[in-house]
Amino acid sequence: MSSFKRYTVTAALPYANGPLHIGHIAGAYLPADTYVRYLRLKGRDVVFICGSDEYGAAITIRAKKEGVTPRQIIDKYHAINKNAFARFGISFDIYHRTSEPIHTETSQAFFLRLHEKGLFEVQESEQYYDEQAQQFLADRYITGTCPKCGYSRAYGDQCERCGSSLSSLELINPISTLTGTTPVLRRTKHWYLPMQQFEPWLRSWIVEEKQYQWKPNVYGQCKSWIEQGLQPRAMTRDLDWGVPVPLPEAEGKVLYVWLDAPIGYISATKEWAKNVGKNWEDYWKKSDTKLVHFIGKDNIVFHCIIFPILLKAHGEFILPTDVPANEFLNLEGDKISTSRNWAVWLDEYMDDFQDRTDELRYVLTTISPETGDSEFTWRDFQAKVNNELVAVLGNFINRVWILSHKYFAGKLAGEGKIDFTEEYLQKAVEQARQHISDCLENYKFKNGLAALMDLVRVGNKYLTESEPWKKATDQPEEVANVINNCILLSAYSAIFMQPYLPKTAEKIFNMLNFSQQFHLWDQPPLLVGGHLLKEPQLLFGKIEDREIQYQIGKLERSKLMQQPPPPQKEEIAYEDFQKLDLRIATVVACQKVPQAKKLLQLTLDTGLDQRTVVSGIAEYYQPEELIGKQVLLVANLAPRHMRGILSQGMILTAQDRDGRFVLVSPQNTVVNGSQVS
Repeated sequence: MSSFKRYTVTAALPYANGPLHIGHIAGAYLPADTYVRYLRLKGRDVVFICGSDEYGAAITIRAKKEGVTPRQIIDKYHAINKNAFARFGISFDIYHRTSEPIHTETSQAFFLRLHEKGLFEVQESEQYYDEQAQQFLADRYITGTCPKCGYSRAYGDQCERCGSSLSSLELINPISTLTGTTPVLRRTKHWYLPMQQFEPWLRSWIVEEKQYQWKPNVYGQCKSWIEQGLQPRAMTRDLDWGVPVPLPEAEGKVLYVWLDAPIGYISATKEWAKNVGKNWEDYWKKSDTKLVHFIGKDNIVFHCIIFPILLKAHGEFILPTDVPANEFLNLEGDKISTSRNWAVWLDEYMDDFQDRTDELRYVLTTISPETGDSEFTWRDFQAKVNNELVAVLGNFINRVWILSHKYFAGKLAGEGKIDFTEEYLQKAVEQARQHISDCLENYKFKNGLAALMDLVRVGNKYLTESEPWKKATDQPEEVANVINNCILLSAYSAIFMQPYLPKTAEKIFNMLNFSQQFHLWDQPPLLVGGHLLKEPQLLFGKIEDREIQYQIGKLERSKLMQQPPPPQKEEIAYEDFQKLDLRIATVVACQKVPQAKKLLQLTLDTGLDQRTVVSGIAEYYQPEELIGKQVLLVANLAPRHMRGILSQGMILTAQDRDGRFVLVSPQNTVVNGSQVS
């Protein structure tokens, strides 16, 4: 039994400056949701906190890029991400915003408490200033070469390649992202957190106490940081977007986003507690509360060193018990990159694979980057869904329900409570329950999911070896026992499945014909003789090759669009251009070229004649949608045979941002045969 009376579980606040991708989900939100769903099934008092991080330079950078205000950016992406989380089934108790007044009040009160205790050191220092933009530059407004790994596009606060936390002054060849100019150093005043004063305490708390409790990747990064020696870090910024520093002498300055963002967990808890009639302080100030932060590895330092220092300095708050940070998820042999559009976006996945959220939950859990980077590929996704979810889990449930309806009209045989008639099946269930529980308690989510699938395989093997279809006539009682055993095993599997595959578990509960979703983790399913099951339904469908090829094609087009346009060809004389006879023509008929995936055969009315042109646009247009369209034709191109068809000219196309070929057409309808010059 846990020694904690309640749990405060947080998931990293995503910046409200762009949509979510599967790297975000695998890194923090899916493991957090799995853990919280398990705690609820155990009947524990838990609050699951998240929300949009809406301040800081990342927001203002996006706003400048899109030519809108920061408020428009955060409103847009808060709504997009909140909706994406809800569609995917991440079960936050509250999804809050750091732009809410309660967050400003909470952050400013926290800062003032530390200020009144004399914690901060006020220092004048040199910081980068963009003379052209006439403003000091936040860390994210500066890029340069990382001094630790040599990456040429590191930010002023962090290198995305090696994960090192940086100061902008450490960058080699710094450049302002606002104007592309080299910034200059100017003096400015800021409030610094003297982290070096807390180094002895951190050594005791992390190096000694957490060594065998925290994941090795988390502990290792923290230990390395401490051993390098901690330095003062500014807790304020010269920026016009953020929580204002609540001091008269700090006009025009805001709280550093890594001070106010973690406090967003606290302000969100306050809002939640107000809404449900609870005391928020129980979840942040009582020692019998377990505080767990789910994050990605790029946030380890902030959650394990800086935020705990702030909490310790404040004096009233509990410290994180666990920070089960994950490493990075890569994609098709490359790092996920939002700037290069090299990502599987969560909302696009749910549009393309409707009602298949559990399939993605399953695959991301099996490849979870729990202690090292891992990789998602579309072919692996297809294989895991088809060979494991469809062929193992879905197949077992489907076989059992079909046999039950075939031999017993879907009614459980016998009288009274149904128990296993095979002792080893009961033992397999109890071992699975304990093993999965241990894995979930210790954040080993992929191992727990593997144990669940092993339990299903036990059921599949038992059903196959029992061969009830061969005994239906001669041994009906034996067949009844086999079917009942399999139904009971299915019910237990659904219980253990709930943290991992909640929608699939709900489907099985529905097929079991229970009036409401049951069961707590340690509560056995109550099945009795005579209970009527519902008709079987397929839990999963196969992922087809064409679906995977479409997704791979999207990524390939993303990579294509990152390539610079081809260089300009050699100059030609005006007389050379005059040799081209460019005319407007209308498509009057169109059909696919047999056994040619990319070719369409078009019949064009050129105003001079009707002629046939073969074009490689079949992947982007259906024949019927082209009829009546006007196109631009190179009319005097020498004819040539293509797949046995004489093509008399060429229609012109351009390539869009997604790599699609798009017809070049006049804006307004013109007479066929009109010359283009």
